[in-house]
Amino acid sequence: MSPPASADPATAEAEAIADRLGHRFADPVLLIEALTHRSWCAEHGGVSNERLEFLGDAVLGLAVATRLYGLHPELPEGELAKIRAGVVSADALAEVARRIDLGRVLRLGQGEAASGGDGKESILSDAMEAVIGAVFLDGGQGPAFAVVDGLLDSAIDRAAEDPGVHDHKTRLQELVARHFDAPPRYLLTSEGPAHDRLFHAEVEIDGTSYGPASGTSKKRAEQAAAHLAWTDLEGLDRSAGIEPNRQEAAAMVEAGSDR
Repeated sequence: MSPPASADPATAEAEAIADRLGHRFADPVLLIEALTHRSWCAEHGGVSNERLEFLGDAVLGLAVATRLYGLHPELPEGELAKIRAGVVSADALAEVARRIDLGRVLRLGQGEAASGGDGKESILSDAMEAVIGAVFLDGGQGPAFAVVDGLLDSAIDRAAEDPGVHDHKTRLQELVARHFDAPPRYLLTSEGPAHDRLFHAEVEIDGTSYGPASGTSKKRAEQAAAHLAWTDLEGLDRSAGIEPNRQEAAAMVEAGSDR
């Protein structure tokens, strides 16, 4: 469970998170900001972790890309991109956040805490990115890359075994290129205030719509809609006797990369 809304995250538990990251913060305020969800700020004021999340997303992508470039000199750009997408996906980041027990020290508003916000994939993955951004600001590229390597080494290995598993948009695009004339088309709507926007996506394929699926960002909503469509259409490959992994390169050449 999340701590009470009045709890100060600069506690032994928060320090334990820093220990699990392998980084001792010179400026602990950065860690506090990284642990602060917008729902807390709506009730108490202060700065949420959204800006750090934005920074951490970029740092994470660069760190993973740099490691993959060195680890897999035999892989082409397309395969490296699929592995990276799997590693930086919301579910992969949320898994890491749960492993280091990040949810316990998040500062959540009372309503979000009561609804189990400390276990929500979107909140955990966003906070994980924010923490990475905080490490980058506190210590620079070296410590930030070291934290990413320490937390995501096993995720990188798993993603390398089956590239593209978590990148549903790419997998769907490749499948559609094998069986239909036109690529998927995504339709987006949104609701809620700017600070708490919820996005809804549908994907249209050959006149059929799949969805809607929802997410806290356009990217997450589209990925969720793509997953729905891919789950429904994956049987087309089996019916045609196609092994998708052997057709991916050709499909991407025909469809073009639209990530």
